[in-house]
Amino acid sequence: MKTLFRFLSLCLLVAAGLVAAGWWYIHRPLELVEPVDFAVERGQTMRDAAHNAADAGLNVAPEVLYWVARLSGRGDRIVAGGYEATDGISLWELIEKLNRGDVVHAEVLIVEGWNFKQVRAAIEARDDLVQDTLELSAAELLERIGATETHPEGLFFPDTYLFARGSAASEVFRAAYRSMKREVEAVWAERDPNLPLQSPYEAQILASIIEKETGRDDERGLVASVFANRLRIGMRLQTDPTVMYGYGETLEGRLRRRHLDTDHEYNTYTRAGLPPTPIAMPGRASLLAALKPEKSDYLYFVSRGDGTSQFSRTLNEHNRAVNKYIRGKNG
Repeated sequence: MKTLFRFLSLCLLVAAGLVAAGWWYIHRPLELVEPVDFAVERGQTMRDAAHNAADAGLNVAPEVLYWVARLSGRGDRIVAGGYEATDGISLWELIEKLNRGDVVHAEVLIVEGWNFKQVRAAIEARDDLVQDTLELSAAELLERIGATETHPEGLFFPDTYLFARGSAASEVFRAAYRSMKREVEAVWAERDPNLPLQSPYEAQILASIIEKETGRDDERGLVASVFANRLRIGMRLQTDPTVMYGYGETLEGRLRRRHLDTDHEYNTYTRAGLPPTPIAMPGRASLLAALKPEKSDYLYFVSRGDGTSQFSRTLNEHNRAVNKYIRGKNG
């Protein structure tokens, strides 16, 4: 009987020792030379995550991580996203991270006034996103994100977007597209009832022109009023940014008279009304200005050369302002 008791006691001691060793092992700090970043994609399991972490450089056998999670009842709880394991983290803490979805975020910035090419370059240059749009044409990209428009310009709202590392680039495009939709719809609902615009898309077009014409918040409303006044009376907008956009990368150097005289669909010197699409990504301030322009009887404005503009009511006033601020003449 004593022998059996001693055997059982020994077994209990061994079991207690194994439990203690196991507890120590899963809670001991891991020694990592540098942080290990890895991603868990949607639909992947804890076993997949363990292999992803090991492939990224985590010094823990993937089967160990998997079985610890499974035996502790945490093997089926995992959140997709990007993760970071830093020096001193324990195996247990890493599993808790995966269960909580404690992901590392990527910050993607879209700047007011950027065109689609710039937006696309910024998003598709990120190595912390899964680049699933690189091989897509602009039309295919719009279809991928559920856009109904056929031209991508002006559709992505300038803002800072936070995404889990390992998210798809298309998710960033989709979020920026939906954000622009929300902003435009909200501002359109509060628009000036006498506005010479027929649709929210026309508002985006005008807002994009305002965005490129001025960066001053105190002048957006007046710039918008000039364009609204011209649209009301059928006067051509005659705005340089649209002409430049139409030429794209083929435009070398400064805009010349010959550029203004050469007709194309974005040349608002040769064609009346708005151009066919936006020319940049308008921010909220430009959208508000386009849909709630200040009240004025201005029809012209010209840069003073210091970031501000001189507004005029008549062509004679405008010509005098051009002579003064552009040609350097005071007469």
